[in-house]
Amino acid sequence: MESRIVIQLALCIVAGWLAIGCAGLAYARRTRVVAHGLFPAGALLGVLLFGLGVYSMRGPAQTLVLPIGLAGLPGLPFHERIDALSAYFLAVLGLVSAGVSAFSSGYFRKGEGTPPGLLCFEYHVCLASLALVLLANDAYGFLVAWEMLTISATFLVMSNHRIAEIRGAAFLYFLISHAGALALLISFGLLQAGTGDYTFDAMRAQHLTPLWASVAFLLALAGFGAKAGIFPLHVWLPEAHPAAPSPVSALMSGFVLKAGLYGMLRTVFDLLHLQIAWWGVLMLALGLFTALLGVVFSAIQSDMKRLLAWSSIENIGLMFVSLGLAVLFRAFGMNGLAALAMTALLYQIASHAAFKSLLFVGTGAVLHATGERNLGRLGGLIHRMPWTAWAALVGALASAGLPPLSGFVSEWLLLQSFLFTPGLPNAFLNMAIPLIAALIALVAALAGYTMVKFFGIVFLGQPREAALARARDAGRWERAGFGWFVAACLLLGLMPVQMVRALTPVVRQLAGADLGAAMQAGGWLLLAPTGVERASYMPTVFLAFFVGCCGLAYLLVRRFYHGRLRRAAPWACGNPFVTARMQDSAEGFGQPIREIFAPLLRIERSVPSPFDAQPTYRVTASDRTWAWIYAPLARGLRWMGAFAGRLQAGRIAVYLTCSFLALITLLILVRR
Repeated sequence: MESRIVIQLALCIVAGWLAIGCAGLAYARRTRVVAHGLFPAGALLGVLLFGLGVYSMRGPAQTLVLPIGLAGLPGLPFHERIDALSAYFLAVLGLVSAGVSAFSSGYFRKGEGTPPGLLCFEYHVCLASLALVLLANDAYGFLVAWEMLTISATFLVMSNHRIAEIRGAAFLYFLISHAGALALLISFGLLQAGTGDYTFDAMRAQHLTPLWASVAFLLALAGFGAKAGIFPLHVWLPEAHPAAPSPVSALMSGFVLKAGLYGMLRTVFDLLHLQIAWWGVLMLALGLFTALLGVVFSAIQSDMKRLLAWSSIENIGLMFVSLGLAVLFRAFGMNGLAALAMTALLYQIASHAAFKSLLFVGTGAVLHATGERNLGRLGGLIHRMPWTAWAALVGALASAGLPPLSGFVSEWLLLQSFLFTPGLPNAFLNMAIPLIAALIALVAALAGYTMVKFFGIVFLGQPREAALARARDAGRWERAGFGWFVAACLLLGLMPVQMVRALTPVVRQLAGADLGAAMQAGGWLLLAPTGVERASYMPTVFLAFFVGCCGLAYLLVRRFYHGRLRRAAPWACGNPFVTARMQDSAEGFGQPIREIFAPLLRIERSVPSPFDAQPTYRVTASDRTWAWIYAPLARGLRWMGAFAGRLQAGRIAVYLTCSFLALITLLILVRR
């Protein structure tokens, strides 16, 4: 393509999303027009963006200056740029938006408390703002798009605004996101180094001292970590995801969280000219604790969407672990291993976007069909909703990290990165890294345990409620969304060599090296990230072996045991009054995890008296972050507000005294 045509096409897609959103306002209450006309058009634009991002990953960087400025100011135009990094994230955004938009065409039947046309407007503004964040090449345009993203996502979260808890979840997301935006504003102010030029090109040319670079890094970590959901800024995520409609939850988990990771990659590996080892150690520690906290809380949940929300926190934690490893390797000049860790991170981003979006749209189909998201009232839906069940099974297996699906490849690459950390020139890190790798393996095992709980309780066994017999499977538009994400999970799992090769330009831009030599030695069938003699994986051979074993077992059973089987009721330990309520419950699955990891949880139990006529036992586990960090912070802010209120109601003599003391202090400081 000609120069700048790619970035112009990307901006046309953004304009198309905005036009679809405005059309939604024009047809605010025309559900059929919105669902079967506008959302499919948005899905088509998502497919086009996916193809454009894949195409432009190997092309040269393109820049463009828009003829409009910030708030109409002619001296502050918006600078846009597309390079390998932004092209990759645009492709992932296209992947997520296409599947979610297709699913939304069948999902938004009643508007979820908000007119469907208004939801369409908010949704497509959110998509457009995400794309503008990725295309921005100056701090002004980036922050304007970032705020558009925050505002549109806030309105999407509180779609069912009549419920007080949902309004509270949206406000919490809005508050933390704006605190993060303030940190980003200060970080960009440091990156421009007093030049007054807020374009990213000018920031790339600056060489900050290690001190000021570290301050800018910490501010960026706070700002982008708030959007990504890293500890301790994760508290909004398990509240906002369950509150939002399921397609919105899929979009937020599938890509909005990744916007924070994009910002970290852009800042640390592009705008800053150096990487310091303790940055990587900090992100390793935060990522590991976030992953462990997320998987533990996910395992004990009894709400479908809250379970997946905590699972997303776990996945984001693993991504920050990969990011920390990449920074650590780069700081010690080990660019080849930094490329391996970076490849693992980028693979995790695409893989998580596919399988977590699939799981959220699957829960949306279940919620529409049953009206329930409490695991204790579900069960046996594989018989009533086979399309949804098989799609959710693919997502659950990928999330559990089982081969030959996408989740296995990303976790395998991460563990391969850990195997080479003993080469770090630091004795303490060489001692601590194996322990971190063991905890990563524990997190992966608990994630598999959680997915067994999720799929088994929702879809297997017997229905726990009689009303589940009326459940109906997903419609054709929803199945189209399922099929898109299922295909992504399968292709990412079965074609890792091709995916890693496609990532080469992005990895080279960020890490200064790539896995090209090792990939060429392994061929198109064998994934060997560092060398065939060290570690390799052949997903197609694994799949062929698995299918062959299943086929052989089927033939043996049909050949030697056909006609010798009889059906009988299962043994019920001598109890003839077995009901579906006696199946393993979500609380039963989570009880061992809750007891083992009790120090991480704030557990409250309500124990009945032996004299109660109708005794009930209740146990709740909440996040200690509220009690440890946010409750003291809230008390401090209330005290400061009360103190300021007393000063405001004071006498003029007090004001004059304070002004005099402030003036004397300033004069002393200036004289020094």
